[in-house]
Amino acid sequence: MADDNRHQHPLSAAGVLITLGIIFGDIGTSPIYVLNAIVNGHTISRELILGGMSLVLWTLILVTTIKYVWLALNADNKGEGGIFALYALVRRYKVQWTIIPALIGCATLIADGFITPPISISSAIEGLRILNPDIPTVPIVIVILIMLFMFQQFGTKVVGGIFGPVMLVWFSMIGVLGFIQIIHNPYILQAVNPVYGIELLVKYPGGFWFLGAVFLCTTGGEALYSDLGHCGKSNIRVSWGFVIVCLLLSYFGQSAYLLSHEGQVYTGRSPFYAIMPENFLPIGIAVATFATIIASQALITGTFTLVNEAMKLKLWPNLKVLYPTNLQGQMYIPFINWFLLIGCIVVVLIFEESTNMEAAYGLAITINMLMTTALLGYMLKVQRRNPVIVYGVPTVFFAIEGAFFFSNLIKFSHGGWFTFMIAVLLFGAMWVFYQARNLRKKHTEFVEIKDYIPMLKDLMHDESIPKEANNLVYLSMANDKSHIDSNIIYSIFRKRPKRADIYWLVHVDISNEPYGATYSVDSIIPGRCFFIRLKFGFKVEHKVNLMFNQIVEELVASGEVDEISHYPSLRKHNMPADFKFIILNSRVAIDDNLSPYDQFIVKAYRFLKSISLSTAEDFGLELTNVEDEIVPIKIASSTVIKMERLK
Repeated sequence: MADDNRHQHPLSAAGVLITLGIIFGDIGTSPIYVLNAIVNGHTISRELILGGMSLVLWTLILVTTIKYVWLALNADNKGEGGIFALYALVRRYKVQWTIIPALIGCATLIADGFITPPISISSAIEGLRILNPDIPTVPIVIVILIMLFMFQQFGTKVVGGIFGPVMLVWFSMIGVLGFIQIIHNPYILQAVNPVYGIELLVKYPGGFWFLGAVFLCTTGGEALYSDLGHCGKSNIRVSWGFVIVCLLLSYFGQSAYLLSHEGQVYTGRSPFYAIMPENFLPIGIAVATFATIIASQALITGTFTLVNEAMKLKLWPNLKVLYPTNLQGQMYIPFINWFLLIGCIVVVLIFEESTNMEAAYGLAITINMLMTTALLGYMLKVQRRNPVIVYGVPTVFFAIEGAFFFSNLIKFSHGGWFTFMIAVLLFGAMWVFYQARNLRKKHTEFVEIKDYIPMLKDLMHDESIPKEANNLVYLSMANDKSHIDSNIIYSIFRKRPKRADIYWLVHVDISNEPYGATYSVDSIIPGRCFFIRLKFGFKVEHKVNLMFNQIVEELVASGEVDEISHYPSLRKHNMPADFKFIILNSRVAIDDNLSPYDQFIVKAYRFLKSISLSTAEDFGLELTNVEDEIVPIKIASSTVIKMERLK
């Protein structure tokens, strides 16, 4: 329990300030482009401005505040949030379909990471055109992106301390600028009435499609839930009270300014910059640029965390994970970092302008929100809540987010295809891993270990067989001391008999909890064969070798194991015993009759494994004595060929 408590974040002024810097970057920089996306190229009218502002207001209240700040933050897994933390909560009920929204949600959230940094930074940098209309913004944006992603390998510990204060300045700035405009035209406050939003959707020509632009105001809502473990729900909720006030002041202020241009086709500068005094523009652009960089940093960090969780759950190819600082949860995944950078640069080169990116932004994230709603709805059901809540809450959010999804479908041909394509590829990779793991589990045979204990004892004393090692360690899929993988039996007795003094069977279990590590030891043959069950949270580092060594040291201290080498020439000098890890890689037998689908899964899985981190590196075994061994696995009936013996 002490370990769990360490990851809780009590409410504090410092916690609220840190939360501003970590959580609200994406949603906090939306005012730069949301109103511009709604009105750009349209004739300004009271119906458009009041209706658009009303929709923004109620989207922030219903989707961001009620769904994420209130409902989702209550569905935490030991203080952790996000799509995989939610999946970890619901998968304990053994419902198979819940893996699908989890994988789709993960894929779309990562795909969203390819367009969020470009649109945020581009929208801020384009403010420089007000000062110099001929300035080329694309090269500047690309340089900032390259510097941002190159900096990831050093960690954000040094600059992380300024994120909160910068975002505090940012929210204060946009709030004050918006408030000044509201004072000049308080008529805009009528947009609080939701009727204006409904009339825009129903009566205004093509009004429904404005939802695609309105949705941009809540695209950072998922971050409120995903980054829960970094800040804690109390800090998020308190800071959200300040953030939503500043956001609404900015949106209402920009809308008030737009009302003064009634009857005009709006094609001028972004309303966000238009409400700034001319002499304040350099400061405003600088603060906006810093805020968008922070928003991009938060998204990159969130992507690293999400991919790392997927790897722990065996839903993603193993990748190298580095920890550049000693801060809990701060990691760096080189492949994902450069993959995101390349994708972001491609987005900038394809779309060039933030207005073009707005036309493509939002499609993937609406799908993510629908998947979160599906899992939250199931959580409410298994918690046996009031039927009105169980069915009413998901229905309301499915209706709202479904409307956003359909309105965003128009963006597919305008660039939404890019993030959709990325999401499909990512989902496909995770689905292959999930299905391959199911195939292996389904067809991996477990046998009674008691049937092989006499053979194992005889093997230990058969000096005609060369000794493999003092200690032979196998990673076992069987999770109890009574059974053993048939593959391990095949390796020990059939493929090449392996004699050792002590045999270790280690089962690694990734739990539904984010943190904590426990183990149990069962003696199969006293002093000669042990079964270790190692269980740790899905956010704990895979340091199996380190954990195993600690367990052995405790067994030595208790007198259960002799750590001195069993070779006589080494034993008299008190040399420690050697350990050898055997990693079994299953391969489908060549005579299996596989269905076309199973063939695809097997081949795709082999390809992904070939470019991923090895099992030895994944479990921290690369510096030990490790041997990879291929063993056959049958997942279909063998081909039968009728033959006749000739006399």
